[in-house]
Amino acid sequence: MAAKAKRGAARLGQPFKTVINSALRIGLDQVLNPPPAKPYRTKAVPMGLKKGFNYDHIGELLAQLEGEDCR
Repeated sequence: MAAKAKRGAARLGQPFKTVINSALRIGLDQVLNPPPAKPYRTKAVPMGLKKGFNYDHIGELLAQLEGEDCR
C-alpha cells in the first residue's frame, strides 16, 4: 500500500503525507457513514401439500417418508 501511495503522490505532485492523510479521511468517512444496506428479500414459492401425508405431526411424517427401519 505504501508503494501505491508513493506512486500516487508522485503522479499528483503532492507530498506522501498529504496523500496518506487524504486517503485516511476518505476511508474514515466511508467507514463511519456507510451507505444504507438494501433489505434482503426472498420470494415465497408455494410447495403444495402431497396427498396422504399428515403435516400436523412431524414425527409421523418422517416415519412415513424414511420408513420405520431408519429409527
